[in-house]
Order: sequence, then structure tokens, then C-alpha cells
Amino acid sequence: MSDVLKGRGCAWEFEDGGLRITPEPGKASKLSMELGERFVPYDALADVVLAPDARGRVVLRVVPRQGADPVTSAAAGQLQDSLDPYRLVLPAAKETLADHYAEKMRAALSERGPAERFLIAGPSVPRAFKAWDGEAAFDGQAVTFTWFLSGASPAKYTAGDRRYPVTEIEDVEWHALEDASGSLRLHIRGHQAPSDPNKDPASVVFGIGHGATHHSLPFAAAVLAAVQATSAP
Repeated sequence: MSDVLKGRGCAWEFEDGGLRITPEPGKASKLSMELGERFVPYDALADVVLAPDARGRVVLRVVPRQGADPVTSAAAGQLQDSLDPYRLVLPAAKETLADHYAEKMRAALSERGPAERFLIAGPSVPRAFKAWDGEAAFDGQAVTFTWFLSGASPAKYTAGDRRYPVTEIEDVEWHALEDASGSLRLHIRGHQAPSDPNKDPASVVFGIGHGATHHSLPFAAAVLAAVQATSAP
């Protein structure tokens, strides 16, 4: 396979070893644009689904295997359908063509169970975004939190800015910005974290205009991918 199917906001190119997803500037979602072009190996997929859309369109969707993709692993089921980077919305007139490609991809799938490691590359680095209480930065080697006097809790500001090498991070926990709250939390080896992320110096909290999904989720996924790469035997 080496054909291209264009839908709303992006194009899917079907190659021999996998699917290449390319967002279209100005039309793709902010999350898709932030993730950029991505190559999805067929062996990273658990399923391919073609279904009607509520507005008389059809949606072609690929479903990564559990543990195969750092983005969906970090999202942990919190993404709305409109933000799913693995959905291609098409006019109803392309349903037959979409079904053809769906069958081609299904035929290329092998193991559909959980993956032992990420099979899809993580988002590019360096990355940075502004949360409500501080700025988070990741250079590929360490995560740095720089606190804002106006937003950080006394516990965080008193503790001072933090730098966490990837080798000290065990996991990344992301909670989408919803109802003016959300957070990104690093699980640090040997560190007993407070239950409240506002008091945890290994966390940044989100707020209105701070920590939007298209900024914070790729950040979380990039860190998660680096953690796994560092801990791999």
C-alpha cells in the first residue's frame, strides 16, 4: 500500500509497513498540529474501525494496541472524539474507498494484544508549556518546573524550582483541563507525593488558559516515552 486518503484536517498515507498521518496546517486540530506528522506501524494497531458520523459523514479510525502509543497511554481515555489523532473524518461519498483501506489495514494487523513497549514514536522534544502555577520544560533529559509567584502554592514556591532527570521519573500522570482544573504529575522514584497536586513539587496544575490539552498532553507523552526508553533493558 502506498496511497493517500484525505479527510478533514489531515491526510493518511498507507505505506507497506504502516500508516503515515500528516496534519493539514490551518485545518487540523491543535493537538494534531502539535503532534505533527506521525508514522504508525501496523503492528502497533489493535483494530481499524469504519463508522457513520452524526452529520452524514463517515469516520475511519485506527486503535493503537494498549501500551503501544505514548500519546494514548498518557491520555488514559480522557480524549474527546474530536481530539482523537487517530480519526479521519470523510464525506459519505468516500465510504467505499475508506472501507477498502480499512480492509487493507486489517489484513496487515498481527498481534492485537497489549504491547510490551511503545511502538509509535513519542512527540518531539524539547517541549515547554505554561501551567497555572509554573512553567514546565523538557529537554529530553530532565523535566524542569519553574514556579510562578502569582499561582504556585506556598509549599511549592518555598520549596523552589525543581529539576527531575528522566532517570528519576517512574511514571507520568496527566489529567485533562476540565472545569478549570487538571494537572500533570511526575511519579518520582522514592518520593511519597502529597494527594493534592497543588502541594506536590513534582506536579503542575492547570487552569483557564493554562495547560490546554494540545500543549500539556504531548509534553506528558514525550516524557513518558523518554522514561520508557531510559528504563528499557
